[in-house]
Amino acid sequence: MTMRQLGLSIYPNHSNEAEDKAYLLLGEKYGFTRIFMSMLEANDVKATEEKFRRIIEFGNQHGFKTTLDVSPRIFDQLGISYTDLAFFKRIGVAAVRLDQGFNGITEADLSYNPEQLIIELNMSNDTGYLDNILSYQANVPFLYGCHNFYPQVGTGLEDEFFERCTKRFKSRGIHTAAFVSSQVGTQGPWNVNDGLPTRESDRYLPITTQAKSMFMSGLIDDVIIGNAYASETELRALAALDRYKLSFNVQTVAGINPVERKILLQENHYRRGDSNALVARSTESRVKYRPDANRPHDNTHDFERGDILIGNDDFGVYKNELQVVLKPHHDLRKNKVGSIDDAELPLLKYLYPWTKFTFTAAD
Repeated sequence: MTMRQLGLSIYPNHSNEAEDKAYLLLGEKYGFTRIFMSMLEANDVKATEEKFRRIIEFGNQHGFKTTLDVSPRIFDQLGISYTDLAFFKRIGVAAVRLDQGFNGITEADLSYNPEQLIIELNMSNDTGYLDNILSYQANVPFLYGCHNFYPQVGTGLEDEFFERCTKRFKSRGIHTAAFVSSQVGTQGPWNVNDGLPTRESDRYLPITTQAKSMFMSGLIDDVIIGNAYASETELRALAALDRYKLSFNVQTVAGINPVERKILLQENHYRRGDSNALVARSTESRVKYRPDANRPHDNTHDFERGDILIGNDDFGVYKNELQVVLKPHHDLRKNKVGSIDDAELPLLKYLYPWTKFTFTAAD
């Protein structure tokens, strides 16, 4: 597994340079290390070269590495061949993303560029594109993959299609990236911007939920905010995420007691390896808190998927065991102590046997 990174997107052809710099400084403050920039919409690349160079250099000075999105048209406008990437090195980028594919051998040749730039491939196609490139003995350490984003509502990738495409790259050890969407950003490369996610299911979710799903899938190394400018609140929340451990935002019930609150919010949990379909069980707490009394409360109604339960005094040896409800059921021996936020219920699919997980109280 490679180290997981967070990234920002800026669009110099549509933005104010001072605002871009302020945004990058905010990203630096919260540990963001990647920049995505697009040249696809540039009508005159030469005319905008200096503007791109200045903001890329500013990013370099503040710990960022920039990927520049290009197409064959950009190469034609610049009058350069695919064997000469000196222009991109000169303006300071670390990687060149090929929005459109070539013939396989071209991409393989590009991966040996003497400038040692990363060649980033478009991942949003479920084809043999990558296998074709690798068949030409490409320089694999210099190949990355990055999905598209989709500004038009309804056009983002379906979850299953996204997984199939991504697994083609991940199974070959290729570093991967995908986009999430700010709920306040209004800027992108085109004049339609209904958000800029890779997956359609992410479009209107909280940005942290989008990122958690990307990271917990085990398929995505880098999460990039597609639209600019995300709010400082969003950047701070993303920076606070554990990129390697599953976490859930929960609403606690009014009747939760101090022992239950400790178990819920201060313990590191993992799902037992002998899993079942009814609940995900975290059992260490019943050992650690065996002496602690836990009277029954919030237990007379049916429990729903995503509810968090802790065994009460009537549950014998299972007292103070924590459980996450996977299927609705009723049991007077369990207290409901909280519920996973509705937006995060899809994250339950990543709660595999032995998965480590934690809870954060939204209230």
